[in-house]
Amino acid sequence: MTLRIAIIGCGKVAGSHARALRQVDGVELIACCDTQIDRAQRFAADHGIPEARDSIDAVLALRPDAITVCTPHPAHESAVVAAAEAGVHVLCEKPIAVDLAAADRMIAATERAGVIFGVVFQRRLWPAAQRIRAAIDDGRIGTPILGEVSVLLHRPTGYYASDPWRGRWDTDGGGVLMTQAIHQIDLLQWFCGTPVSVTGFIRTHTHGEHIETEDSASAVVAFESGATATITATTALSHNLGNRVTVVGAGGATGSVLEFPEGHEGVTELWTVEGEVEFTPVFRPDVPAHQDIADINSRLTPFHILQIQDFVDAVREGRRPMVTGADARTSLAIVTAIYESARTGRPVEPARQERGVLS
Repeated sequence: MTLRIAIIGCGKVAGSHARALRQVDGVELIACCDTQIDRAQRFAADHGIPEARDSIDAVLALRPDAITVCTPHPAHESAVVAAAEAGVHVLCEKPIAVDLAAADRMIAATERAGVIFGVVFQRRLWPAAQRIRAAIDDGRIGTPILGEVSVLLHRPTGYYASDPWRGRWDTDGGGVLMTQAIHQIDLLQWFCGTPVSVTGFIRTHTHGEHIETEDSASAVVAFESGATATITATTALSHNLGNRVTVVGAGGATGSVLEFPEGHEGVTELWTVEGEVEFTPVFRPDVPAHQDIADINSRLTPFHILQIQDFVDAVREGRRPMVTGADARTSLAIVTAIYESARTGRPVEPARQERGVLS
């Protein structure tokens, strides 16, 4: 069965989707759209896409089997809901949305329509991340008791200037937590389970002349399992040091996945499972301080391919994709709880936040 797929939004990450879709068997990339029709036309020409349109309705009129959503974050909801109402399956870029109410509407719409709804968190497909998840499941690491997320990135002024929607609450939904660290927060919650309490702080130390959202954040998260974890994230470094997620199990075994340079496949940096001890030096002084965003996205394309393949298989087999809308909602709940805690100065219980009751 050939799946006819269209891309919604023709910004930077859409290129990764187009390249990935070309590598997946049984997929026909039939159209793209963007509110700026000239950008859609250029994108279509660059990627050999036969149709370029200026709205999702115009694309849905072509009757695709599925779409991938690559619009700015606040526009995810309208695209996903429109597709669901047309009976079209959806793979959406992260974050699922910029607030939990929108995420709930998206999940409800796709469930009502009976369509497959997946969200892109391609770093779950790194072998090093899969290895940690497997070692939690089979007891070699076991139940996590501690976790750590470290997102230590450099972003130049031009990163924000080139896309004016970035770094604004109304169009980006947040800063380093919403746009960058949510990938590692997704891994953290995949490893540690359901969050029950979040205390967080956000600051804008370096990019305040260009953004209104945070460029730095710290948080402590408690999980239903009893595990606790810390999150540190920034785009204010002068040298990009990449991203790390570390988990410590109840028996003391530790596993970590480190992404350096940013966009390169994460590797097992620390592994102290009994009989399998590994320590991998990764940092190198020859890596440029600034990693170009297009290069970062391009290097992640192999894992976009794997997740898009999983999504296509899920559509064909009528099963859940590897990252569902509900999975992506949990990551968003942690981010929004950090923002709420930073605003109120109090811990936030994500479950109460999700019901609209502030902790």
